[in-house]
Amino acid sequence: MVEVLSPVAGVRQDVSDVPDPVFAAGMVGPGAAIRPALVKQTVVAPIDGVLAKLHPHAFVVVSDRGPGVLVHLGIDTVHLGGDGFTLLAEEQDRVRAGDEIVTWDPEYVEHAGHSSVCAVVVLDCPFPAHSLGEPGTEVALADPLFRIEC
Repeated sequence: MVEVLSPVAGVRQDVSDVPDPVFAAGMVGPGAAIRPALVKQTVVAPIDGVLAKLHPHAFVVVSDRGPGVLVHLGIDTVHLGGDGFTLLAEEQDRVRAGDEIVTWDPEYVEHAGHSSVCAVVVLDCPFPAHSLGEPGTEVALADPLFRIEC
């Protein structure tokens, strides 16, 4: 069982509510979504592991036990070319859940015409995520978000 922490503060949502059909259909993997508070935020690692991929708008942490967790900050934010994001870690860093990875400005993302909804999904895992809170409730930075067996 892997417990995944919330990488940002905001309001819990089902992954099916992500305004992107690939995430919403679960094709990327099971997980959750967060509508972030529209203030500058520091984003943290959701699990312990290695920062296998790092982009300003998205990153993957792979645990020693196997599953990788993708954190995608907003939708279509790759088109911002890194504007509104500042990297605080480096690819291949070993991180612990709660370590700072990037800062970002969800309000900037929204003003640029993109959704700031964050997808937090487990890659290559056939099992459903078990939410640790109800959709529509507040989640603080690094609070438990969901559990999953992988």
